[in-house]
Amino acid sequence: MTRSARPLPARHLRPPMGWNSWDCYGTTVTEEEVLANAEFMREHLLPHGWDTVVVDIQWYEPTARAHGYNPDAPLVLDDHGRQLPAPNRFPSAVAGAGFGPLAERVHGMGLRFGLHIMRGIPRRAVEAKLPVFGTEFTAADVADTDSVCPWNSDNYGLNHDHPGAQAYYDAQVAQFADWGVDFVKADDMLFPYHEREIAAYARAIEHSARPIELSLSPGTDMSVARLDHLREHATMWRVCDDLWDRWEDVEAQFARMARWAPWQGAVSTCGSAACGWADADMLPLGRIGIRAERGEDRHSRLTRPEQVSLLTLWLISRSPLMMGGDLPTSPPETIELLTNDEALDVLWHSTGNREVLRERDLVLWTAGDSDGRTRYAAVFSLAGEERRFEVPLGSIGAGPGDRIRELWTRTDTAHDGRRLVAELPAHGAALYRLGEDGSRE
Repeated sequence: MTRSARPLPARHLRPPMGWNSWDCYGTTVTEEEVLANAEFMREHLLPHGWDTVVVDIQWYEPTARAHGYNPDAPLVLDDHGRQLPAPNRFPSAVAGAGFGPLAERVHGMGLRFGLHIMRGIPRRAVEAKLPVFGTEFTAADVADTDSVCPWNSDNYGLNHDHPGAQAYYDAQVAQFADWGVDFVKADDMLFPYHEREIAAYARAIEHSARPIELSLSPGTDMSVARLDHLREHATMWRVCDDLWDRWEDVEAQFARMARWAPWQGAVSTCGSAACGWADADMLPLGRIGIRAERGEDRHSRLTRPEQVSLLTLWLISRSPLMMGGDLPTSPPETIELLTNDEALDVLWHSTGNREVLRERDLVLWTAGDSDGRTRYAAVFSLAGEERRFEVPLGSIGAGPGDRIRELWTRTDTAHDGRRLVAELPAHGAALYRLGEDGSRE
């Protein structure tokens, strides 16, 4: 099936999909590396829905290094305390051009451009008492020096009882909009939950008059009780701490995404003008760790079955997809997983997604399809060895006459009208399309 056989839903009706520099380059990514990944995405992934390129943390740090952050880093700021790309890493940013030239090149490939930002205002701007753009206030006036990130020392939080706090975010996001930014990943927002910071950042995006998607991180101990506030202010929000290429990290997401899956979606799903997506975090697949925070240069340590399980869970729970591996140097089999349109249909078109069984080593998920006829099911094994599972068809919403197609192998699966037999490797999964037109050929 070609992608044109079934058009993608409108953007606001599907989770964001893209590439983020964090898992492979940490704080150190360069313009050349961003463009290499953008070009690969244009050529190989864009036809399959992948369209966003995100420069992660500390693009304004000229001395950034792998495996951590420099204390009191010499951040590149403008005269109003707003971050500028470090020109030694982003040569097109010289002479105050910022990310404008890079965003223009990314847009020229038919892609969207995104960046990461920390909550608050740079400490160096506070110490220098730099003026907040368009106001009579200084950074020292609007900062909350008691509000600090526990793992990064670049910024202070903002005092949102002071009118200059909103003015700072307005000016920062206005500059991003001038550069052509389409996506902002705002960090240190959710642990603890900084309600006023989130609302202020969303207002700044609204004031910018540019349709910028807002992603919130990191997401430790996230509660569904925050759902209304999150939907009102953000496009996506993390529900965990950083996820790496360890099975225990993936396995922990089953319970989290089961909790959030019933609330995933856009207007037609959540029944209001607000919408958004719980984010199970980036995909630590392909080649990662090149100059990252954690580990050395490597291919993902997840086994092939574990990678299939990860992607199956992200798809059936409708999580955003942000590839973390370096695309040009990741193996072809990784790219093949990312471009399987039959599997990606589950992300784009499924409805009513939910976990229906978790019993010992077996986990089952089911979902419908927006066409009103097709159904989906995912069978996961949490066992550490190969296992055979006999799944009653009724438990996955299938009937005795249904055709069942496994989407990763792109093969029809025989059954006896009563049960489906799934033989899964250690930590493996299968993703099925169910229905009389199950093969959709």
